[in-house]
Amino acid sequence: MTAETTKERLPSGVWALGLTSLCMDTSSELIHGLLPVFLVVTLGASATALGVVEGIAEATAQVTRIFSGWLSDALGKRKALTVLGYGLAAATKPLFPLANSVGLVLLARFLDRIGKGIRGAPRDALVADLTPPEQRGAAFGLRQSLDTVGATLGPAAAIALMYLFNDDIRTVLWFAVIPAVLAVVVLVLGVKEPDHVARKARAPLRLADIRALGPAYWLVIVAGTVFTLARFSEAFLVIRAKDVGLPLAWSPAVIAIMSLVYALSAYPAGKVQDRNGARPLLLAGLSCLVGADLLLGWGSSLPIVFLGIGLWGLHMGLTQGVLAALIAATAPERLRGTAFGLFGLITGLASLIASVLAGYLWDRIGANATFSAGAAFAAIALIAFLFARQGPAARAGSEG
Repeated sequence: MTAETTKERLPSGVWALGLTSLCMDTSSELIHGLLPVFLVVTLGASATALGVVEGIAEATAQVTRIFSGWLSDALGKRKALTVLGYGLAAATKPLFPLANSVGLVLLARFLDRIGKGIRGAPRDALVADLTPPEQRGAAFGLRQSLDTVGATLGPAAAIALMYLFNDDIRTVLWFAVIPAVLAVVVLVLGVKEPDHVARKARAPLRLADIRALGPAYWLVIVAGTVFTLARFSEAFLVIRAKDVGLPLAWSPAVIAIMSLVYALSAYPAGKVQDRNGARPLLLAGLSCLVGADLLLGWGSSLPIVFLGIGLWGLHMGLTQGVLAALIAATAPERLRGTAFGLFGLITGLASLIASVLAGYLWDRIGANATFSAGAAFAAIALIAFLFARQGPAARAGSEG
């Protein structure tokens, strides 16, 4: 084995974190692929209610990240919080098949996303701790790819189980418990916190810490917020496909297709970022999002809608791992968990606004208004990115 091969091989802990994400996303997306139709068809929820449930759920996950990220920096421990977050998410999975009202679904999503929020920032900081700077784009891309492989397997399993159990959604939702438990087992046994990363317990977050993050970090925050405002919950993709004729049992195929494209593109995007920087990928991602929204808003057949779904997944693959790597590159190591958490807080609030607005437009005007608004916002962001001067955040990925 050559020295170059050894250098290019990612640490085993990164793979274990990726496999943990794969298992948990198999569980979560098995639920998520069915939840929109469960809410709208079984429980009679409106699109606005769907937007509120999804918006609050995702905002909860992101807002919680600021506290878990700071705590992982303060305690000098990442793995314990990561295990706690995955463990809480696994414990909440049985609540979904037991829910008999929109309120109970909201409670289940809220608790599940608290678990996601607790684990998110410490896990991302742990990936950065385990990986040399010159491999971080690949590491985050790999973890994101494995995460989205799970997000493909979950809906695929949901489709098979829906056929096996004659569209009995509640019975199918129980199967999500199994991969959730496996995720916790893989994390506990497969990840060792690195000894070489020296961290000292710190006082509560101070204004000086926020200032220490620097302008390059805040440019990444701006970029992430723009993307989030232009992109609402994937739940609307599911009910859009249903509206143009997708059978109930095949509803999870929406998340499966989106996640498959996401998985196939995230790791290569990370490698491209390591060589060429982030800017080309962010521009390409916004272009894909504009195209996806137009196809989803105005397409009247399943092939056109699924093409839009594929472009949606591609834009995620081109941008999400890239943004995570930029956070790691632009934040001081001692504040890395806090940096990921603050990014989650701001983008989480943007996610809540985007999803609630999407549901409101859907109920008041129609699906084309929801997706047209997303396309318009993404187009404005694309133009702004094209004419903005390239800053240090956009170059960070290529500088290692």
